[in-house]
Amino acid sequence: MLVNRSIQYRIYPDANQEELIQKTFGCVRFIWNQELSDEEEFYAATGKCFIPTPACYKKEYPFLKEVDSLALANAQLNLKRDFQAFFKDSKKHGYPKFKSKKRSKKSYTTNCLYGKSQPTIRLEKNGIRLPKLGVVRAKLHRIPKSGWKLKSATICQTKSGKYFCSVLFEFETAAPAEVLPTDENTIGLDYSSPKFYVDNNGHSPEKERWFRKAEEKLAHEQRLLSHMQYGSKNYLKQAKKVARIHEHIANQRKDFAHKESRRIANAYGAVCVEDLDLHTLSRTLKLGKSTMDNGFGMFRTFLSYKLAEQGKHLIKIDKWFPSSKTCCFCGKKNKNLKLEEREWICPHCGQLVPRDEGAGKNLKREGITQFYRERAAAKSTS
Repeated sequence: MLVNRSIQYRIYPDANQEELIQKTFGCVRFIWNQELSDEEEFYAATGKCFIPTPACYKKEYPFLKEVDSLALANAQLNLKRDFQAFFKDSKKHGYPKFKSKKRSKKSYTTNCLYGKSQPTIRLEKNGIRLPKLGVVRAKLHRIPKSGWKLKSATICQTKSGKYFCSVLFEFETAAPAEVLPTDENTIGLDYSSPKFYVDNNGHSPEKERWFRKAEEKLAHEQRLLSHMQYGSKNYLKQAKKVARIHEHIANQRKDFAHKESRRIANAYGAVCVEDLDLHTLSRTLKLGKSTMDNGFGMFRTFLSYKLAEQGKHLIKIDKWFPSSKTCCFCGKKNKNLKLEEREWICPHCGQLVPRDEGAGKNLKREGITQFYRERAAAKSTS
């Protein structure tokens, strides 16, 4: 089977290359906004969706010819994809928005073309060769294996001013043997705001609260920023300081999510979690900051593809399943359980039930049942 995998490299463009990269960011944003505006006018007049190609604008706006044409083409494809997702499910995917120079992410994607000569994007000794830019100095910490075909490259700039190039490779590998969930190789993870998660054995990972730890320093730097004149040189320098702190916190969170998801994916054949709406949970008054600092949604995403690579399964249980209110010994439900009760005595069997550990056991049991129920239903309909 064909597998796609990306490797991100830190790049160090010179002054001319940096200027061209910034121009490309601006042209990609301009094409997106122009096509979105024209599409809205066309839809209002005809009731049909039509997105023109970037080539239609080059005669009127000659500066578009200076940058990589494939970057502009990918902007059009991304806009088409966003519209298709919106029309398919408007509740899950919002309407495409206009991009802002100050707030929107600065990035563009270009494709690798293979002709008679060498490919247009390739890794070289001291960097990465990119269309229009030439060889950009990079830190090549990982080298792709033989047989990996380079497909595309995405160049982006962080708020702190760093440049990265994410290179996408495609290669063929044998499909992994499926690992079926059993009582021995399955784990249930109950989401916990202070502890990240509690598994069915009552264990929790050792996780720092990165945002809380840096909150005092961040508040100090933001206070200094608020007293500076907007747009001045000092303001821009201080804004980068604040961005670097946020970036460091995000990297710590991401590093933990990668390591913890890898540990679990290698140790278990199936993982059962609640399908919680963490975005809505993060809007609550008391749990919002802790939920955002946990990064549990990112952890689930990492866990999903790492399990799939090994033929294993991530089983999502419906968020309305009463995992915390169900006794893990007798299976009866305690409707009067309050949120602050971390342990409770089951009124039916009299057992002492630890709330989080019991929820993990219930999720594990329900996950295995749900997996085989869905498998049997799929076989009966096929």
